[in-house]
Amino acid sequence: MSQIKLGRYRHFKGMEYEVMGVAKHSETLEKMVVYRALYGDGAWWVRPASMWNETVERDGKTMARFTLIEEKEL
Repeated sequence: MSQIKLGRYRHFKGMEYEVMGVAKHSETLEKMVVYRALYGDGAWWVRPASMWNETVERDGKTMARFTLIEEKEL
């Protein structure tokens, strides 16, 4: 699994999100990405890191579910 960096990402459907951090699920210890929408009400979400790093197929093309577009400086 590739490392998930803090910063701004573009979802394959075009919307942008900011990764705030990576946490562990309290029961399973599965890595979860904590992120927020950069549109609408700016809702916060979590998604399994394994799913974050997945590739998806759309219109016959395979692509990353999320693509880093700007890494956040610490």
